[in-house]
Amino acid sequence: MTKSLDWDHLRVFLAALRAGSLRGASEALGVNHATVNRAIRGLEDSLGTRVFDRSAEGLTLTQPGELLIAQAEEVERQTQIIGRRLTGLDATPTGTVRVSIAPSLAQGFLAPILAGFSAEFPDISIQIIATNQVSDLARHEADVSIRVAHEVSDDVVGRRLTRYALGVFAAPAYLERIGLPMVGDGTGAHWIGWREDHSWVAESPYPKARVSHILPEVYMQAEAAANGLGLIWVPVFLGDQHAGLVRVPGAPVQLDRSIWILLHGDLRRTARVRAFVDFATAQVLSQKQAFVS
Repeated sequence: MTKSLDWDHLRVFLAALRAGSLRGASEALGVNHATVNRAIRGLEDSLGTRVFDRSAEGLTLTQPGELLIAQAEEVERQTQIIGRRLTGLDATPTGTVRVSIAPSLAQGFLAPILAGFSAEFPDISIQIIATNQVSDLARHEADVSIRVAHEVSDDVVGRRLTRYALGVFAAPAYLERIGLPMVGDGTGAHWIGWREDHSWVAESPYPKARVSHILPEVYMQAEAAANGLGLIWVPVFLGDQHAGLVRVPGAPVQLDRSIWILLHGDLRRTARVRAFVDFATAQVLSQKQAFVS
């Protein structure tokens, strides 16, 4: 007779399925390899059949394993719903709020918000998840997501805070050395880029400037530009905050994407989450002009 199933075994089964190996599952779950192996063995013992065939290449689902996927994912979904709804019963603004945000926003944009929020809500702790990946709020990977995007299509609630503009910045000494580049040209100037694909240069104010360096994050670019390595094309609200940079005279600003603040619907009545979302929203909206001009 089939024994009752342990949700933790199902959770490990899904992690192994998604990772493709027991080692990958152990890394994703933050447990050791033996723990994962015991959970899979326990699941197979409960079912009376194997769910994976193991080989040097990794894990392969058996037919029973394939049949188990939908049921395991449904249990996972129901568990997440229960967790979010229980969290949503919290009516006191205390505890921890996990905020997912792009690393480029985690300093100059977020730090002033955190300082003001901490002063007003000293019993709420903020845990920052700095990532360029889109956090899955339905899976409770974060409580709040501050996201940069043109549009948001996932099943969340929230709002577009503001669009932001891109501006061209450089160190004053760099501009003195190369001279003021001509808008629409840029010959003799150097860009500090952020990706190997340089197609963005053609759309920039200086399409004939050469990309000399590639640095993946805004603050790396800003530091490099402040040390005279070239021009950067970054959000004006970040470039304006760097004491070693100035806007390149004559370079136009260009509206780009928007900043969104998002949360799962089950958390919108949670006091600590609502407090952070409302405070951050008010802070950004009060300074909206700094983002677009």
